[in-house]
Amino acid sequence: MSAPAVHLPRRRLLKGGGILVLLLSAPMLAHGASILAVRVWPAQDYTRITLESDMPLAARHFMTTGPERLVIDIEGLELTPTLRDLVGKVRPDDPYLGGVRVGQNQPRVVRLVLDLKQPTRPQVFTLQPVAAYSHRMVFDLHPVVAPDPLLALIRDREQSEQQAAQAMNDALGDFIGNMDRRPPARRGSPQPPVARADEPPPLAPGDTDRLIVVALDPGHGGEDPGAIGPNGLREKDVVLSIARQLRDRINAQPGMRAMMTRDADFFVPLGQRVEKARRVQADLFISIHADAFTRPEARGASVFVLSERGATSTAARWLADKENAADVVGGVNVKVQDATLLRTMLDMSTTAQINQSLRLGSEMLQHIGQVGRLHKPRVEQAGFAVLKAPDIPSILVETAFISNPEEEALLADRGYQRQLVDALFAGVMRYFAKNPPMPRNRTT
Repeated sequence: MSAPAVHLPRRRLLKGGGILVLLLSAPMLAHGASILAVRVWPAQDYTRITLESDMPLAARHFMTTGPERLVIDIEGLELTPTLRDLVGKVRPDDPYLGGVRVGQNQPRVVRLVLDLKQPTRPQVFTLQPVAAYSHRMVFDLHPVVAPDPLLALIRDREQSEQQAAQAMNDALGDFIGNMDRRPPARRGSPQPPVARADEPPPLAPGDTDRLIVVALDPGHGGEDPGAIGPNGLREKDVVLSIARQLRDRINAQPGMRAMMTRDADFFVPLGQRVEKARRVQADLFISIHADAFTRPEARGASVFVLSERGATSTAARWLADKENAADVVGGVNVKVQDATLLRTMLDMSTTAQINQSLRLGSEMLQHIGQVGRLHKPRVEQAGFAVLKAPDIPSILVETAFISNPEEEALLADRGYQRQLVDALFAGVMRYFAKNPPMPRNRTT
């Protein structure tokens, strides 16, 4: 006779001997559950470990010190080769996870021991089946002390300026040395041509006396691949590539810096994307996507801003609903979401922010239209959650429809990506040329 089902109380915390044990909510212990896949997503922000199974799992965990370890006992499991694969998925450059050990601790209880490189605040939670995923158990390893992103940008700028100054000094020394060795030019000798860069006008000196920060938001990431093209191109990969190139263009501008909500393949909840931009006091927020539609013939780029009065089209509403569901696919621990952050996301959008966003969107649409086809000739509006920063002009750019085979091929082409980056960069610079950033009391 099979053992009776054991029901676990929801979110019960037990303390004993200085050890904190968390019993995850589950309808019952998973007897005979099978692990379908294991994944590790390392990043500077946090490291995520995911176990995907065909049935819900229940676990308890505790921390040890000297050395730092996270110990997890998962009930209703037998050790399998798929679980052992977790050991080989740890990367040497993972900032939080040093290694994983897996063993059969008791009959039908598998123990995971995570060796940690630094003190962390672990979050352990489960996710219901959604999209292509079955049941998921997630372990997120967050740093105890999160770095200050604005300070990191300032230090990065100072380091770049020092390197540029050194390079200029080196180049000047080489030039003087070459001039000393070069014979005098004959009268009438042709002079070398002067290089002309086809760039938008820079900000005039005195337009601003502070660091200008542009927040770049590559959509999706980690557990959330975004849309997938007919030939397998993933949205999360192509938009990360475009965002990195745009970051480099912005960082090359004096007095400007780009902050990326993610600079690697990991998931960032929508609310945290907005909060990251606000923490660095960003002057602009640009979310980059390459979405799909129900029909493969849909094509062309689009630019969206937030709407206070509903979507400007049925397609815009459909797309906003789809993008707003990213948290469900990517996996958010709803039990630790910040109530203040949620309030900001829902209630603090302003008319002034939307008006400035429309100006930025118009500049972007004009330049993107010179690269490829536009889906709509005007900036559209809808209730995108990621655009709800109350004090930052924010746009969402759909670079193309990845569901269209021709546009998928364009998005995969590095040359076409560079053209898109040129257009996005030109839109940023034209916007600032017409709308210089106001002085602020910020430390730079």
